[in-house]
Amino acid sequence: MSLDVDLYLGDERVAEFNFTHNLNRMADEAGIYRPLWRGEEYGITTARQLYDALEPKVRILAEDRERFEKFDAENGWGTWELFVPRLYVLLGACAMYPNARVEFDR
Repeated sequence: MSLDVDLYLGDERVAEFNFTHNLNRMADEAGIYRPLWRGEEYGITTARQLYDALEPKVRILAEDRERFEKFDAENGWGTWELFVPRLYVLLGACAMYPNARVEFDR
């Protein structure tokens, strides 16, 4: 199981991301589970909104590796080491396309 987050300008998908559900406990601890996994329920429709909801919490996640590595998936599918850089790529795409429509699929 996984989460897909896609950014669209009109009908064109300009960015796509996939996150394993094995990261949900780490995301919850960091305060980004709801805006990322439940973005549409959180009222997020644009990349700017997603960026604003995630950026300060991703910074906390990145700066406290020891705290969050406890939530690494035992099977290796979902680790802090891979999650944080991918979140920064997502934030970069959101900054590049702030008016993009965000679609979430679980």
